Amino acid sequence: MSEQTLDFHPVPGIRLGTAAAGIKYPDRKDVVIIELAEGSTCAAVFTRNAFCAAPVTVAREHLAAIMPRYLLINSGNANAGTGNDGLRAARESCKAVAAARGCAINQILPFSTGVIGEPLPVDKIAVAVPDGLTSLSELGWETAARAIMTTDTVPKLVSRQFDYAGRQISVTGMAKGSGMIRPDMATMLAYVATDAMVDKHLLQRCLEQAVEPSFNSITIDGDTSTNDACVLIASGLSGAPPITDDSSQAFADLCDAVRDVCMALARAIVKDGEGATKLVEVQVEGATDLQEARDVAYTIAQSPLVKTALFASDPNWGRILAAVGRAGLQNLDIDKVRIWLGDVNIVRDGGRASDYSEAAGQRVMSQDEILIRVALGRGDAEVRVLTCDFSYDYVKINAEYRS
Repeated sequence: MSEQTLDFHPVPGIRLGTAAAGIKYPDRKDVVIIELAEGSTCAAVFTRNAFCAAPVTVAREHLAAIMPRYLLINSGNANAGTGNDGLRAARESCKAVAAARGCAINQILPFSTGVIGEPLPVDKIAVAVPDGLTSLSELGWETAARAIMTTDTVPKLVSRQFDYAGRQISVTGMAKGSGMIRPDMATMLAYVATDAMVDKHLLQRCLEQAVEPSFNSITIDGDTSTNDACVLIASGLSGAPPITDDSSQAFADLCDAVRDVCMALARAIVKDGEGATKLVEVQVEGATDLQEARDVAYTIAQSPLVKTALFASDPNWGRILAAVGRAGLQNLDIDKVRIWLGDVNIVRDGGRASDYSEAAGQRVMSQDEILIRVALGRGDAEVRVLTCDFSYDYVKINAEYRS
């Protein structure tokens, strides 16, 4: 059976190529090169894990020095927890691309995903670079989205368009991630490109605004990877005037499109969580501030007891109640707290809702997509977090990950 073809809009000025380096599996495409047109701008956010991977350190250094011409991505090896040897390996990988293209080493941004603690096979990557460069194409998004996968079961590729000054602006993005997901900017990598012309400072602001409600509001297992990165590129080849004013309608439309792409990719990551069978949205409202709302939402979303009940379609609402209670809120008035499963009120007035029935709870828990809503009755702040259930397969996948 042939693989499903994904719909996307090519981005003028952005070309992607792939190659098989045999980093973890033979004959599998595991190297991606993204070429940025001359004059492109680039923004990025990275993991907050203190043990950030060598490519994260090198990419930060290079991006601070000069706008990149190429991104070099490999799957199968994270090059994390590898010390100075890992830094040298990341730079040597960049050198292979730079030498082939006649550009400076710091015009290459490296990214890696895979097993932590193993030496990066630079020689294999260097041998694969020519094939990756030869295959560069504006139509290379789908192949690239597949090449960056590790435990993902499906590629993640999303496109949007909007009109500006008589031109149609494209925004296309791809991501990988299935486990070790709680981005703090999992192993998560995301690359989004547009053909708009955007000042780099505005591009960075656009990215940060998009990341917060999307990649920074998802969790599969609460583990922040050493390698998280999200990159936003603007090639400037749409033919439309440059976007230079952060109060303009064009900037607002760009931010909306980028946020929409990131939200769709984030949702796809959670839906494809390792062993996941249910997509779950946790909505917390009525908090005193955003941090309090996040504390409650993540306590629920990352509770193994809640997540296993979700997998079993078991309306064991006491686990949700307990999670809210242990989220660390000071002076919580439990009589004001209300909790819903979908449209079913399960908790109010300090205990089980008087009109709640097990059958109603079971109806919601049997669905593939579930909303858990909590109203704290303390203020106006609210957040939404996406998560999934824990299945037998999650344990199996992660127990056998290195084998």
